[in-house]
Order: sequence, then structure tokens, then C-alpha cells
Amino acid sequence: MPNLCYFRGQLVPLDEARVGIRTHALQYGTGCFAALRGYWSDAEQQLFVLHMRAHFERLQGSARILFMRLPAPVEGLMDITLDLLRRNHVRSDVYIRAIAFKDAEEIGPRLHDVSDALAIFAIPPRSNYMATYQGIRCCIAPWRRVDDNGIPARAKVTGLYVNAALARTEAQLNGYDDAIILTRDGHVSEASVQNLFLIASGALHTPAVSDDILVGITRRFVLQIARDEFGLPTVERQIDRSELYVADEIFLCGTGSEITPVREIDGRPIGGEDVGPLTRKLQELYFAAARGRVAKYRHWCTPAYVTA
Repeated sequence: MPNLCYFRGQLVPLDEARVGIRTHALQYGTGCFAALRGYWSDAEQQLFVLHMRAHFERLQGSARILFMRLPAPVEGLMDITLDLLRRNHVRSDVYIRAIAFKDAEEIGPRLHDVSDALAIFAIPPRSNYMATYQGIRCCIAPWRRVDDNGIPARAKVTGLYVNAALARTEAQLNGYDDAIILTRDGHVSEASVQNLFLIASGALHTPAVSDDILVGITRRFVLQIARDEFGLPTVERQIDRSELYVADEIFLCGTGSEITPVREIDGRPIGGEDVGPLTRKLQELYFAAARGRVAKYRHWCTPAYVTA
């Protein structure tokens, strides 16, 4: 397990990275984060960090929204992260989180004139094999999505994830795996922490950015794969709840969940009994690309180790 983390400008043991109970981000949720994955290739003896630049570009934008200054530009954040992985001798799949937060120990909800800090750490990814392979059961959450004029989803604000926690908790206490959250006007937004896609009438559909979704990085590349590899029309639009029940296939995507099929919503089976054929094809191509095995998408992968 990785032992070192980047914390307030230096590498320290992960167990020693601590904040006080008065920390602004703890009191008010004033932080933002990036979540990345690294995939180990046995064939190349190489660790590939997937969509690394895109994740740190989004973190940079999130920080700007929250009146934060990161300690380095995107290239510098990438270098810090790669150095961290090498110093931890990571040679397996890994989950990486970078979090910028208001670290002043003072009371009062505001964003200006409050000092910032950055932490980056790496941990083993949670195993989600069965859900990824077999699919999950979802329900429509009674909780509605916070809209962009409340807390902007594109900023990946830590405090916003209370919305996701409420929805997912209610779903799991009622026997489901996850929740699908609607906007205030009743259109589909996303799952608790994943973007949503449905396949219907020979096209791939996903909620528009204006439906208070996180502008997902995995989402962006799923759209690209669907168009370029499978010639599938892609549509970003408002989606009604009832459209989910009659879809041919539905899947969720994100850094943590990768590409996860949905086999049931509100007790209604989606498509056939097995994972849909297009979802399975997207999974196979995505995982191959993530490990650097698809030359066309090799640029998605940033190698952690220098090779001869």
C-alpha cells in the first residue's frame, strides 16, 4: 500500500497528514477534488495514469470557481503525482485523489481571504468486479440534484457530495445498489457519482451539461468511442424518467465506476437478462485503452515510469 502522500508542499507519510477540527473545509465543505485511476500493465511493466491532464485541467477550473490557487500549473501537478507514484513504488492498479481545500482554522462561510492547501494521495482501488460485469440495480432518488446556481456540479465541490450521499444512502437502505437523481424540474441528471447513458433507437443518449451534471471526463471519452469506433449517433439532451424504463441498455460511467451496466431501475428490468451488447463492447475497448493496449488511444495514458 502506498505510504507517502503530497501534503502542503512536501511528501509526508500518509498517516501523518492531518488537519485540525476547525479547518474551514471540514466545517463548510469548501474544497474540490480530482479522482484519477492508474492501470498497471504486466506486459509493459508500466503504470498508466488515465486522462491525467484532463483531470488536472478540471481541478484547475474547480479551484478557480472556489477562489483557490493551486501550488503549480497542470504540468506541475502531473509531475508531483508521477513522482509520488514512483516514490511509493506503485506497481498495481491504483486510485489517486488530489484535493484542494480551504485550510484556515477559522469560523465563517466564505471563499475569499481564506488560505488554501493541496493534498494528493494514492490508495488501492475498491474492487467492483461483479458490479462492472453483471450490472447493478438502481432506483430514482427522492432527493433532487442541486442546480448550477446552488452549487455548480462542474466544480466537483466536496460539500456537494452530501447530495450524492443522501441519494445513495436511501437507495442502499431500500435494497438497491445506487440512485439516479433528477433535476429540480424532473429530468434525469446522473447517478449518485456517475454520468448516465442510455441506448435507444440505435443511438446513445446522455443528459446535457445544462441538466446539472458533472462534466465527466470518462463521459467525454465514451462519447468519442461510441462515435469513432461504433458509428453510433450520440445525443446530449434532456431525458425523462420514463425513458429509462423503456431503454434498450443503460450504463453508468466515471473514474471510480468505470463503465457499469444497469440491469434494473425501480424494479423494471432494462433490456434483456444479460448486459447489453453495446455496453459490453464499450467496456472491452475502454479497459483495453486504459492499459495502453489500443494504439489509437495511447495518448490517453501517461506512463509513470521511464522506460529504456
